Amino acid sequence: MDKNTFLAIILCGIVIVGYAVVDMLYIMPKQQEAKVRQQLEQQAAEEERSQQQQELSQLISSTEENSADSSVEQGEIPVKEYTITTDKVKVLLTNRGGDIVSYQLLEHLDRDTGHGVEMVDNVTSTNRAFSLAFGKADAPLVNDAFNVKVIDDYTIGFYRDFYRKDAAGQQHKFTLGKLYSFKPGDYVFKLSITIKAENGAEALLNDDGTAYTFRTSPQIGPHFDRKSNRYEVRQYLSLNGNKRSHPNFSARYYTKPYDWAGVAGKYFAMLVKPVDASSMVPSVKCSTDTVGGYENAQIFLSRQTLSQGNTTDEYYVYIGPRSEGELIKYNSSNKNAWGLINAKFNQALQTSGFLSVIEIALKWAMEMIYRVVHNWGVSIIILTIILKILLFPLNKKTAVGSLKMQELQPQMQALQEKYKGNQQKLSEETAKLYKQAGYNPVSGCLPMVLQMIVLFAMYNVFNNYFEFRGASFIPGWIDDLSVGDSVHVFKGSLPFLNWNTLRLLPIIYTISQLLNGVITQYGNPASAQTQSQMKFMMYGMPIMFFFLFYNVPSGLLLYWSTSNILQIGQQLVMNGVMKKKRAELAGSKKVLTMNTPKGGKKKKR
Repeated sequence: MDKNTFLAIILCGIVIVGYAVVDMLYIMPKQQEAKVRQQLEQQAAEEERSQQQQELSQLISSTEENSADSSVEQGEIPVKEYTITTDKVKVLLTNRGGDIVSYQLLEHLDRDTGHGVEMVDNVTSTNRAFSLAFGKADAPLVNDAFNVKVIDDYTIGFYRDFYRKDAAGQQHKFTLGKLYSFKPGDYVFKLSITIKAENGAEALLNDDGTAYTFRTSPQIGPHFDRKSNRYEVRQYLSLNGNKRSHPNFSARYYTKPYDWAGVAGKYFAMLVKPVDASSMVPSVKCSTDTVGGYENAQIFLSRQTLSQGNTTDEYYVYIGPRSEGELIKYNSSNKNAWGLINAKFNQALQTSGFLSVIEIALKWAMEMIYRVVHNWGVSIIILTIILKILLFPLNKKTAVGSLKMQELQPQMQALQEKYKGNQQKLSEETAKLYKQAGYNPVSGCLPMVLQMIVLFAMYNVFNNYFEFRGASFIPGWIDDLSVGDSVHVFKGSLPFLNWNTLRLLPIIYTISQLLNGVITQYGNPASAQTQSQMKFMMYGMPIMFFFLFYNVPSGLLLYWSTSNILQIGQQLVMNGVMKKKRAELAGSKKVLTMNTPKGGKKKKR
């Protein structure tokens, strides 16, 4: 064995032993510590769950001892309301059905009311949040008054006896309990629903495979008018494994299993996650009933047939901002008060699918800029400038490629005429022409495609970014980047347009778009055949967009306007580059013509 081989073996042995020592002293203890911590967290969650089930069982037991024997006498329970307040939410509950009638987000104000955003909206006497019905979604909701037990400042229980007759006419009793548990500093609460039935009586609650159905709020806030606010949305959200669904809300059934389901607007969401998703009927009803001129956006979730007479189901309910910072907390047990792991609530975010990676990068960049400038409007402008600088080489390459394509047009037309009936030969000769000219058509398209991908991603970011809600750019003009700017409010609405606010950003955007078109055409003169199309693109499109985008969120319009203004500067530079390129091409053609006689052969020098 030579010396080098021996040293190599010794070094490999040292590395292996060193790794083993590091693994034993550092990596393994860390892994064991993480495993123990996870086990302790799961144990604590189980203990808490067991404690709350015990509390609910005690409530139900107390109704058996203290309640009257007939449902008629129970109906004399007075109807009362109860308030639970944390640092995040203010919740108003009623003992009629044990339901929620108001749910305000204290840290997020409604611009119209000045109070916290109301997430339980359009409530009526027969439609409340988390109302329950025995059987399917179309069954009448439980509208009786319940007994109440206030356990502590953040926990309240409702319970009541009910009676049903079997086929033989014999009456059976069962007890329904609902326990709401809230925690400070968290947008999630837990709803526990317990049904305790006499022997075999649970079968009387089963309606074609459905034990009970409960519903979300009739509508979530802020106030949503589909006709007047085209930039607000209502969506049905669900997640099954890694497959998510985000369709715009419509009256229909969605017949797919789910890990969680809910309703979302542009900036806020209400999500329901069953602890045992396998117990749920894989069909969710969506309702858009209109009440008092206000259209609902409500879902109905059904529980499958009960297998035993004493059952407790648990649901984690998120009601809060549709923002990544809040939703992602429920993927890590140490970041939320409930110890939830991998809940995947962040899948409720509005993204563009395969563009989500780009959107995440854009958000990160904008947040880094915001940490320095502390103004989201300024962050938009700076990010737009950075992107324009990064994309300028692609713009330049596309423009030069289009010039090359114009130069080849006469030869292309000659080939098309020569091989009119032979597509294969035309393709071969065209490829040869491109190769001889050193032109790659893909190189001209690729930069344009990349720019379009970035533009689509930026549109989604600026149109849906939660942090823009309520964020001021220039006070008195752009006080909220999530809505249109304002320089004057009219006493009435303008005829036909139904506008009641004078906005400056749409005007800036339109003027910049028109100037951009004029400068672009000046640098790239069109042929007579395309003059009419160019005029429409140059004048007609910006004017049409002025009316379409008049009420667009100001954050999005600020981005578009900034981009147009920067594009004007870039286009002026591009015009100079293109002029120089044309001069070079014209000079080379002139030399080629002077050196080539009519016979096609170069003159001998």
